Amino acid sequence: MIKNFIKQHDEYMGEFVYGAIDGSVTTFAVVASASGANLATKVVLILGVANLIADGFSMGVGSYLSSKSRAELRNKRRADIVEIGSPVVRALVTYAAFIAVGIVPLIAYISEYILNINIEHKFLSSIALTSVAFIFIGLMKSSVTNTGKLKAIFETLALGSVAAFLAYFAGSLLESVLT
Repeated sequence: MIKNFIKQHDEYMGEFVYGAIDGSVTTFAVVASASGANLATKVVLILGVANLIADGFSMGVGSYLSSKSRAELRNKRRADIVEIGSPVVRALVTYAAFIAVGIVPLIAYISEYILNINIEHKFLSSIALTSVAFIFIGLMKSSVTNTGKLKAIFETLALGSVAAFLAYFAGSLLESVLT
């Protein structure tokens, strides 16, 4: 089912994977650093949502400018360069994927703060949910790049884990130094 969907929308799936990876990694890094610094749920949500909106927009703009430049180069050279799809659609796909998958690390915090559901271990819940998102992204990445599923999943999990570890350590260190 995933392979069929990817085949139908092949020209944009790379942008989806790109946006999804960056959205989940950067938002999870925000959550990890805030958790390392023992910040309140409200602060985690403010930082996480601000990251989703601003960084996601930045990713979309980057995708737009990059694909527009490639299209202009293709037209200038009049060469047989592979069609890259609409720059606007590519930007929207990147932004949508960034937000759709990037919100996953915030689900436990959103559930507690907005839905009033008491979650005792929000950061552990965020780790578990984000790990599932990384696995999903790894599977999609393997389909887009035609690489092994386990390799793609491992790479995505490793990237996210290292970023989260660095962010958690930085948040914890800064919290102890600044207080």
